[in-house]
Amino acid sequence: MQPVRGTRDLIGADARRHHHVAETARHTAGLYGFEEWFTPIFEDTGVFARGLGDTSDVVSKEMYSFEDRGGDSITLRPEGTAGVCRALVSNGLTQTLPQKVFYAGPMFRYERPQKGRYRQFHQIGIEVLGAAEPLADAEVIACGWQILNRLGVADGVVLEINTLGDDASRDAYRAALVEHFSAQADKLSHDSKLRLEKNPQRILDSKDEGDRAIVATAPTIDAYLTPEAAAFFEAVQKYLTQFGVPFRRNPRIVRGLDYYSHTAFEFVTDRLGAQGTVMGGGRYNGLVEEMGGPATPSVGWAAGMERLSLLMEVVGNNPQPPRPVAVIPQGDAAETPALALIQKLRQAGITAEIGYRGNLKRRMERANRQNARAALFVDEAGAIQLKDLDSGEQRAVSEDAAVAALGG
Repeated sequence: MQPVRGTRDLIGADARRHHHVAETARHTAGLYGFEEWFTPIFEDTGVFARGLGDTSDVVSKEMYSFEDRGGDSITLRPEGTAGVCRALVSNGLTQTLPQKVFYAGPMFRYERPQKGRYRQFHQIGIEVLGAAEPLADAEVIACGWQILNRLGVADGVVLEINTLGDDASRDAYRAALVEHFSAQADKLSHDSKLRLEKNPQRILDSKDEGDRAIVATAPTIDAYLTPEAAAFFEAVQKYLTQFGVPFRRNPRIVRGLDYYSHTAFEFVTDRLGAQGTVMGGGRYNGLVEEMGGPATPSVGWAAGMERLSLLMEVVGNNPQPPRPVAVIPQGDAAETPALALIQKLRQAGITAEIGYRGNLKRRMERANRQNARAALFVDEAGAIQLKDLDSGEQRAVSEDAAVAALGG
């Protein structure tokens, strides 16, 4: 038996990096006032079909949807934002805004598996729900930048930002893009021809080489921004500078889902080959309404934990397991005082191990394999010898003295 294609087991160093990413993000988001929410792994299909837009690849190609035994259409969540917005409405929280939400967990998309991309993958993300101010955009980006720094992967990662404008800006820009791409429609890929009819801005994100040549000469949104949209984008950039977050403009960023407006951004790197985006998001001002709630301007981002973990591995940032203390009973009669000692160590927050079998030599070999920092030899009378396995120093200690010495 093997894992299903596009899934994998997380064991050893992989599991430690995965855990470190989640815990670092959770702690950092807490410093910014974000509270963790846990939403279901599956939702009514309408949550994603309505929320993500039917022109997105996620909805049109990648969702794991099925009919359950009750005849309802259910979808394994392909991303976290739509579920968070549904939860905001379902739990009656639209009257207590803004809500600052952190989430972490598995997502599911039927994609072609490759390095750093899986069909079951994991994301961390934050959302500020109910804040229309550009400071909110800058703060969520600053939080993401701090997480990357705390993970030790910020070097070689660049923040690229763009504006998608407000409704009036996008309508004017859409017309300009339709004119540009229609003139060369016969050269567009099949997917881009479909996008030309539904959402021409998505063509800017095409990876097809033929499309990219046409995209290179497409107009940018700047000439079509309303004064209000331009001022919003200027404010976001000003706040990022005040937060000390470096960035560069990329007018081709559009993001892959249909609900974005105003700010769009990606943290990108060249250290992962083709899979260069490690964190991305933007502002979405209509998604909560799609869930049946009131108009709720919001902004957030998501990051793939697999890619962050892979980036940690590339830069050599590999969290190590805690070095245990090996408790070694000297003879069968010494097992009872040894067990009492190991419980006292664990209750004091000290990682401690005791072998289930073997003589002194075998137990010491096991302690060395575990990279134990110390060994506590216990005889049948409960007398304890503490040996520092780095220096080799050994001395007699009481139970309390052993706990005190190892607790530091």
